[in-house]
Amino acid sequence: MVEFKLESPEKQDRKRADLLGKVLDLRDVVAYQEGTVASRMLVNRKAGSITVFSLDEDEGLSEHTAPFDAVVTIIDGECEVWVAGETFQMTAGQTIIFPANVPHALSALTKFKMTLTMIRE
Repeated sequence: MVEFKLESPEKQDRKRADLLGKVLDLRDVVAYQEGTVASRMLVNRKAGSITVFSLDEDEGLSEHTAPFDAVVTIIDGECEVWVAGETFQMTAGQTIIFPANVPHALSALTKFKMTLTMIRE
């Protein structure tokens, strides 16, 4: 499992500049990378963030909590998620909301991509 660290907001803004004002296919925003988790932040503001992730098969994000609800939508492939001790298998087109302060994790059953939307209070 991978623990994920985000880049500084200034660096993220520079990387997002080429996405602004364009029609995007979210499946193409971040490429699969063998043996790892990759991501690309689309929006990062005080009010919240939207990030696209790609995970290689058998990769995952280790169990953690977040201080805000997190909305995950699968856009390609299949994964397994754990929320407060319950396990769910998810495929493209499905969404789950991880409640604030509740332990959650996910793992790729196949290569998969997802969006993560965080709305801060």
